[in-house]
Amino acid sequence: MDILFQPWSWYVSGPLIALVLFFFFFFGKNFGVSTNLETMCTIAGAGKISDYFKKDWKERDWALVFIIGLIIGGYITINYLSASATINLNPKTVKDLADLGFANAGSSFLPSEIFNIENMLSLKGFVLLLVAGIFIGFGTRYAGGCTSGHAITGLSSLQLPSLIAVIGFFIGGLFMTWILFPLIFG
Repeated sequence: MDILFQPWSWYVSGPLIALVLFFFFFFGKNFGVSTNLETMCTIAGAGKISDYFKKDWKERDWALVFIIGLIIGGYITINYLSASATINLNPKTVKDLADLGFANAGSSFLPSEIFNIENMLSLKGFVLLLVAGIFIGFGTRYAGGCTSGHAITGLSSLQLPSLIAVIGFFIGGLFMTWILFPLIFG
């Protein structure tokens, strides 16, 4: 059990990811989760409103099982296979986040300054989460996939659009971290 409670080295986790990708490629599937919302809308009957959703959702039913597995696996990991709920952050990062008003940075996976019910129901919290959700949803569809799909599947299959998307993700992350984040929380 000690092996499960500590971070795995790149030379263990990397080949495991490669093995999973091999199985995806072998069975003709693409790794990624962004199209699952589209699949759920199709199942719910969105095809009656828009032709975009007139698809055979049964072609992607395996991806819904994959998402359910991610949720169950995350629950098992956080509740039964984690030594603690704290995150081992660099002390400089903790200090920088404290300067922005995040008093307990690293003490939990989700900062209470954003994700507690009081902050989510405040005007600032609601607008922040709404705008972030719209940007993520739009960006995912505009880029033709999510970060995991492009960075793992797309790059491993040497797709130029995935390389461009991943470069864009990094630029967006840097812009958010160094410019927008201090403006929003500073």
